[in-house]
Amino acid sequence: MVFKILISGAGIAGPSLAYFLSLAKAGHQITIIERFPAIRKTGAQVDLRAQGIEVVKRSGLLDAICSKLVPEEGVSFVNSKGVVQGSILANKSGQGAQSLTSEYEIMRGDLVDILYDATRRLDGVKYIFGKEIESFTEEDDAIEGKGKVAVVFSDGSMETFDLLVDAGGQGSRIRRSILPPNATDPYRRVGLHVAYFFVPRIASDDNLRRVYNCSGGRMIFRRSHNATETQVYFFLRNDDPRLSSISKADIETQKAFWADRFRDAGWETARFLEGLKTTEDFYCHEVVQVKMDAWSSNGGRFVLLGDAAYCPCPLTGMGTTGAFVGAYVLAGEILRHPNDARMALRNYEKTLRPFVDVIQELNTTALRLAMPESQWGVNVLHFLIRWLCWLKVPDIAARLSRTEKGGWKVPEYEDLRGFSSQH
Repeated sequence: MVFKILISGAGIAGPSLAYFLSLAKAGHQITIIERFPAIRKTGAQVDLRAQGIEVVKRSGLLDAICSKLVPEEGVSFVNSKGVVQGSILANKSGQGAQSLTSEYEIMRGDLVDILYDATRRLDGVKYIFGKEIESFTEEDDAIEGKGKVAVVFSDGSMETFDLLVDAGGQGSRIRRSILPPNATDPYRRVGLHVAYFFVPRIASDDNLRRVYNCSGGRMIFRRSHNATETQVYFFLRNDDPRLSSISKADIETQKAFWADRFRDAGWETARFLEGLKTTEDFYCHEVVQVKMDAWSSNGGRFVLLGDAAYCPCPLTGMGTTGAFVGAYVLAGEILRHPNDARMALRNYEKTLRPFVDVIQELNTTALRLAMPESQWGVNVLHFLIRWLCWLKVPDIAARLSRTEKGGWKVPEYEDLRGFSSQH
């Protein structure tokens, strides 16, 4: 059976699914709908790790991705005077796991652009921009003996599909459609907020990410991705539920909040706050995980993919990997069960859930220790970093760790073999 599939969201997970399904040449007709008027090439740095690297190698996209990698060499922890307390370099030994910096660091916009170019000319794939899903209804088709999903779009038009895939990200607008009445909030809050923005690069901004901790549960990243721009990340650990509304305010209110919270932070903060005033690349959000009891509807015609289903949160470093791996597994199960969408979705969840459980592991106690409230706590943290790095513990641990996160093996799908040698 050939499926007519609608994918909501043209980020990473949705186009990855379209790519795998199309290269298998099964004839599926795929529409990717995006509410923005064009592909969004914005965003900060992302990376590939663990099983995500294996999936990308199988996809045949590795060369394209490697051509756009940023030159981050590792991470250095600094004090308020900019003195390095310890450094952890990327693990390029070819053995073990990635360190804090992956071998495969890339700007989100470049990765999205690669996926868009890889899919927009494929037979059976089309993009629709500036439109979104208003509502949908799963229907039984007594004549054909198979289910359908009727979708109403924001322009009032309606179309019927065999399968609807929500790849709309952490803030998905249609995920609630499969939540039962009185369901618990799918967001697991961890008491952390983050702002990302770009400032002009200066001579002292090199290819080592700088991490600066200061009192008040605050942390700053500085990382450079090209010759003219430097990324700045402000992290704030705070359990006050009222802060959840900050990311919903207007941009100027958001900027004012972050400027006020970091005004006395020290190090290079004055420079960063000056850049914050005029930057056009600014985004802030509350760090959450998405935890769902089920990723598909009872009717078997609607399924969640990527961050919409199982956002692991940026601290795990596994969001992009989760999107690629999830798309690969969903495509594989659809291809393996061409006449039974419900079985395909059931097996997608059964196969992927153990991996998701692993990538969503988050030690909140470790988070509190890594972002101390007091200056004394920051001093202790720096003391530990100096000794651990001097003893090369992080380097040894990375090389001796398993490449596969949690030991979960990427499944083999007959229809998805051989991509790397063909494309």
